[in-house]
Amino acid sequence: MTDPLIRRRDAAQKTLDTWSRRPMKLGTSDCVRMTASHLRLLGYAVRLPSSGSYRTVNSALKALKARGYDNLAAALDDMGLERIAPAAAIVGDVLMLPAADHLNALVVALGNGRVVGYHEEVAAATVLQPIDYEAAWRAL
Repeated sequence: MTDPLIRRRDAAQKTLDTWSRRPMKLGTSDCVRMTASHLRLLGYAVRLPSSGSYRTVNSALKALKARGYDNLAAALDDMGLERIAPAAAIVGDVLMLPAADHLNALVVALGNGRVVGYHEEVAAATVLQPIDYEAAWRAL
């Protein structure tokens, strides 16, 4: 049986490798799609809006509400992910960062304070070092 930390590391690396080649496109290649893909690698049944079900921030919020969630945090909570302090995040965990819109932004922890996520000044997902956090979840 594979060590859980090795599995988490491998999933985070695959997430970085895959999504760093995919330009941001809301609904098909964004932080929600990236996080859903990552969580599937760890064996989760994902309840986030499906690919192509939204193309704007407003339609993304509608897709969440259609699933019974007021926001992304509620969807992650409902998946059984344990909330943790952002400072406690280790490789493979999911963090939420503040963003200009009401959705916020989801990223995946890589370790040493770094995450993989989308940023408005970079075409595809990239390694970031956030300074502000909204929430975090342990992805076992």
